[in-house]
Amino acid sequence: MRSIWNGAVSFGLVSIPIKLVNATENHSISFRQIHNEDGGRIRYRKVCELEDREISADEIGKGYEEADGTIIPITDDDLASLPIPTAKTIDIVAFIPAERIDPLQMDTAYYLVANGVPAAKPYTLLREALKRSQKVAIAKFALRGRERLGMLRVVEDAIAMHGLLWPDEIRAPEIAAPDASVTVRDKELDLADALMDTLGEVDLDDLHDDYREAVEELIAAKVSGEKVPSPPAVEGAGGKVIDLMSALEKSVREARVARGEEASEGEGEGEGEAVSRRGARAAPKQVSGKKSTSTAGKAASGRKTAAKKTTAKTTAKSTAKSTARTAAKKTAAKKTTAKETATKKTAAKKTTARKRA
Repeated sequence: MRSIWNGAVSFGLVSIPIKLVNATENHSISFRQIHNEDGGRIRYRKVCELEDREISADEIGKGYEEADGTIIPITDDDLASLPIPTAKTIDIVAFIPAERIDPLQMDTAYYLVANGVPAAKPYTLLREALKRSQKVAIAKFALRGRERLGMLRVVEDAIAMHGLLWPDEIRAPEIAAPDASVTVRDKELDLADALMDTLGEVDLDDLHDDYREAVEELIAAKVSGEKVPSPPAVEGAGGKVIDLMSALEKSVREARVARGEEASEGEGEGEGEAVSRRGARAAPKQVSGKKSTSTAGKAASGRKTAAKKTTAKTTAKSTAKSTARTAAKKTAAKKTTAKETATKKTAAKKTTARKRA
C-alpha cells in the first residue's frame, strides 16, 4: 500500500521510523459530469484571469487573499522555512484516557506502519505500553501544509492514528438544540425504551450500503440493455407526527414483527395499559388517595411477574446460544485433531518408505 507520509514517531528519546497509510477507503460510486446532448465529458481547465489562457501545473503557485481582494504570494520555500518541529515527526505530547476524546473531534484515520526491521522493536514497545496503560497518545504532526492534532491507539496488532480537529474547530452544540421548551412524559420515555430494547443491538459487520448496491444494479441494467428496476413503494415518508404515543406503540409492534417476535402484549389497548404491561421503569405516581393499596400491590406484582418472564426468556436464549457455541467449538476441535492425526500418519508413512528405499 502506498504511504502518504514518511517520518518518525517521537516517544520521549525513542524514535520510531514509520510510514503513514490510510486506514479507510471510499467505496462510493462516483459519476462524471457529461453534456446531456451528446454525452461528452465536461472537464475543467485552469485559466489565468489576467491573461485569459490555460495554465500548466508547473506555473501554478499559492497565494493568500486578504479581505480587500489583494493576493499575497506564498512560496514553498516560505513554508519550508517556518519553525515546525513536527514537519517529519509525530510528536507524542501526552497520554490520556480514551473517554476524554469527544467523537466530534475525530477526523481521518491512518495506520502507522513500522518502516524497516529496526523499527519493529520500538513500535512493539509503544503498542504494548498503550495496551497496558489503557490510554491513548495525543500527538502533533504536520501533513499537507498544516500542523494537526492526532490520537494514537492500538487496533489489534497495529497502531492507528486518528486525526483530531483542534478544539476551537468544534462548533458549540447550542446551534442544534431545539429552541422550544418541550416536556417529555414518563410514558413516552417508557415506550421509547421499549422500542430501543426491541430493536436490540447489531453486528456492524452485517451492515452494508443498500444505495450503492442499487446504483450498481442500475448501471448493470443499463449496460445490458435490460429494463431499469422500478423504485420500491415508500409508505408515507415524512409528514407531521400527530400522536407521539401512537407512533411509538406502532413502531414497537412493527419492530417486533420484523424480528419474528409476537405482537406486543399491549397491542390494541390504551396507552396507560400498554405502558404498564411493558413494565414502566419510572415509579408510579400517586394521583390521589382514592387508589387502594391492594390495587397498587396487584399492579406491582404484575410488573414483577412480567419482568421475571422477560428475564427467563433472555436467560434461555443466552443459554441456547452458549450451548450452540460450545458444541461448534468441540466439533471444530475434533476436526482439527483428526486432521493433525491424519497428517502425522501420512508423514510417518512417507518417512518409512524413504528408509526402505
